Amino acid sequence: MDFNLSLEQRQFQDSVRRFAEAHLRPKARERAREARFPWDVARLMAKQGLLGITVPESHGGQGGTLFDAVLAIEAVAAVCPRSADVVQAGNFGPLRTFAEYAPPQLRECYLPNLLAGETLIGLGMSEPEAGSAVTELRTTATPDDDGYLVNGSKVFMTHSTDATCFLIYLRFGPGVDNIGSVLIPRDTSGVRIGKPVRYLSGEEWCQIYFEDCHVPASHVVLGPGGFKKQIAGFNAERLGNASRALALGRYAFDVAREHAMTRRQFGRYLAEFQGLQWKFAEMEADLVAARLALYQAAAGADTGLPDAHATAIAKYLCNKAGFAAANEALQILGATGFSEETLVDYCMRRTRGWMIAGGSMEILKNRIAEGVFGRAFFSASRTREKRAE
Repeated sequence: MDFNLSLEQRQFQDSVRRFAEAHLRPKARERAREARFPWDVARLMAKQGLLGITVPESHGGQGGTLFDAVLAIEAVAAVCPRSADVVQAGNFGPLRTFAEYAPPQLRECYLPNLLAGETLIGLGMSEPEAGSAVTELRTTATPDDDGYLVNGSKVFMTHSTDATCFLIYLRFGPGVDNIGSVLIPRDTSGVRIGKPVRYLSGEEWCQIYFEDCHVPASHVVLGPGGFKKQIAGFNAERLGNASRALALGRYAFDVAREHAMTRRQFGRYLAEFQGLQWKFAEMEADLVAARLALYQAAAGADTGLPDAHATAIAKYLCNKAGFAAANEALQILGATGFSEETLVDYCMRRTRGWMIAGGSMEILKNRIAEGVFGRAFFSASRTREKRAE
């Protein structure tokens, strides 16, 4: 079995790296300290063909694979960690689900501008009373004339401060089988945006309220019975999370490595101290192992959606390895790492957040265990819901 990238894949990654060096390196530090979405980067990437890599050519995309998008994230993050978020937004998560499942007319209306970097889609899953337990969401869609009235609220939404439209998970009725999704433009009547809240990572999110918000039937992405498809689409979101966590961990590792090779203390380079050598050895081993798991999950998806078990393993390992590398890199750099002089502090904070977002480490372990035993393990509340159906 060949674990090396093909010539075409290496050429693609090299071309993305050259693009990043030329256009993204100059303001990488400033970009990481800015909470708002980098629209200028999105438009540049659109022209470079880095948005819609995973979208079929028939839908206006590049017709590539999730593996190609993972390679693009690695190449971009090695130069500008913040800009890797744009690759994520343009290839994984809600955009991938929307491109896969939206009705043709709805897709044709919104997808071109999303792939041009002119608009941005946000994902609304978590609610004040439903986070990891996504089956307990309370946002509802009730029939109303030619569509639905949506009522409820969403929290912790990525890009909620800047998104021009939202893919909202909601209920068309009781039970898991009635969970689906609709696309709601930001300026729709009945949509109310709360004040921004800042994460430790420097990002911001806003609570979104839906108050008798009318959504036409044409904006239903997945109706009743679509929950399994939505979760399958969310596995692509997890791959994007895993890719960035690993890439930012590697970025911090490289900064620390350069520091250890040039910084002298007690008459020796830091790299000559065995204690630091062991730190780097552990980081390298964990990063390489996580990368193999990530590549396996991405390659297994080909042009479709990734396997849930493989994705959970990849995200779990990448989250752990990425954060551990960034955290150790900060320690190795000392006061410099703890300051904002480099982007190591940024990498540490972002990788820590990804251990919660997109499926917490605990939820991932639950999902991996289900794969091990070949069965689902329901919580008490989930069991009660199943009995009520």
